[in-house]
Amino acid sequence: MAAPTMDRTTPAAPAPVRTLTIAKALNLGLRAAMEANPKVLVMGEDVGKLGGVFRITDGLQKDFGEQRVLDTPLAESGIIGTAVGLAIRGYRPVCEIQFDGFIFPGFDQIVSQVAKLHYRTQGRIKLPMVIRVPFGGGIGAVEHHSESPESYFAHTAGLKVVSCSNPTDAYWMIQQAIDSDDPVLFFEPKRRYYEKAEVDTTAAPGPLYASRVLRTGTAATLVAYGPMVRTALDAAAAAAEDGTELEVIDLRALSPMDLGPVYESVRRTGRLVVVSEAPGESSITGEIAAKVQQECFYSLQAPVLRVTGFDTPYPPSKLEEEYLPDLDRVLDAVDRSLAW
Repeated sequence: MAAPTMDRTTPAAPAPVRTLTIAKALNLGLRAAMEANPKVLVMGEDVGKLGGVFRITDGLQKDFGEQRVLDTPLAESGIIGTAVGLAIRGYRPVCEIQFDGFIFPGFDQIVSQVAKLHYRTQGRIKLPMVIRVPFGGGIGAVEHHSESPESYFAHTAGLKVVSCSNPTDAYWMIQQAIDSDDPVLFFEPKRRYYEKAEVDTTAAPGPLYASRVLRTGTAATLVAYGPMVRTALDAAAAAAEDGTELEVIDLRALSPMDLGPVYESVRRTGRLVVVSEAPGESSITGEIAAKVQQECFYSLQAPVLRVTGFDTPYPPSKLEEEYLPDLDRVLDAVDRSLAW
């Protein structure tokens, strides 16, 4: 019997498992959210015709039109303020802050309005909006383009703050953030935008505000988020060559933080190293250290150690590799913890 011929007029369905970069996964996640809900809008500086400076929104304006993908003036307070009005009227705006350091002109809108309207109106008003923030260093850029401002917003009651670290989370977490009725700050590790991994676009995603164990180990626990997750995994792989098995946990959500898996891990390993690009003073890493000390005091065999950026403004690009935590600094902290 002859083999059946393929109907060439019917396009083949996209493969459910695809190799994607974080940038492409975010693009496809935004596209899926816009296809699923006509109330989803994308707005920001150069997000339309250009597709964003990192091309995260590439092709969206062409496919969804200028009424749903809006190029805005260079005015972050105006972008956020407009999004607040749209969200009150039932839309689900997704704002892009072009670079992390540009978020501060919109800081008053975010902290005084976005974070408080639901509470101020006793729940009568919801603000289902997402603020996308490419953050962190490692791209050879100057200050205002390489900041890590996440602690400001994780500290602010009324905001949800998350950060993806891999293509699978990028694809699913952006959709989950858009579906949320709460305002979400979505921090994207710009230095990792073009790292690739297989993504199953049909798999059921886990909860948005949940940390995840990426590698099991017994000697010590490494906790990181965003761009530093890859650094932590590389450090664990290097340590394993010397017979030291490190457990790596991706925090994923910075507010609310899911520290249950961290407590469980520390109770087994007795040691914790927390890694972040942000300066250590008054930071998320300090909050994690304090909570682990409270919950796991009798399990700790060494003080909680932190590997962070320095407490200085971000340096010129020629010095950023000296500023950013790297594999050697992480392994040094692990060695100090093990030697305690």
